[in-house]
Amino acid sequence: MKQVLRVPFFAGILFFAACSPRTVTRIDPAEQIDISGSWNATDSRLTAQEMTSQILGDKWLLNHVSELSKKPVVIVGMITNKSHEHIEAETFMNDLERSFIQSNKVGLVQSGKKREELRAEKADQQTNASQSTMKKFGLERGADYILQGTINSIVDAYKKKKTVTYQVNLELTNIQTNEVVWIGDKKIAKFVKN
Repeated sequence: MKQVLRVPFFAGILFFAACSPRTVTRIDPAEQIDISGSWNATDSRLTAQEMTSQILGDKWLLNHVSELSKKPVVIVGMITNKSHEHIEAETFMNDLERSFIQSNKVGLVQSGKKREELRAEKADQQTNASQSTMKKFGLERGADYILQGTINSIVDAYKKKKTVTYQVNLELTNIQTNEVVWIGDKKIAKFVKN
């Protein structure tokens, strides 16, 4: 008899636990909250800001401006995720681009699929737009430098504890000469205890 009463009792507890109200609280996107210990929006934003500061504070920028008397144009190329977890590298690339634009020290041109979409729009305009509003081919601003890199991670775990170290490596290369003008990295280490 006791066995029969336990099943409905535990089923009732599970039912009420599942029906407990879920709460959602809006937070400031700049607030640093780390729930899982995985790479998150804060890591992406802070790494992009710090690495952009490193890039723009280095001698290559002064050399370019003193030699050519104009600010350089940069394109953000591929940032490859080689870490142990899924990281949306495009979000990090967007954070880098935003930091470049906010600095106003370099020009920035589109890359990858965004550039392909722009070119497709120009091609469509050749047929469908009026002569006075049509955008012409061959007038794009060429980039002087390309920024490329990787996101890597190292995990060390034992029982319910682990450390995760992320390392972002970036290189800035002169497109004309193929010369690497800047190399930098940023490490983020996290200790997670369950």
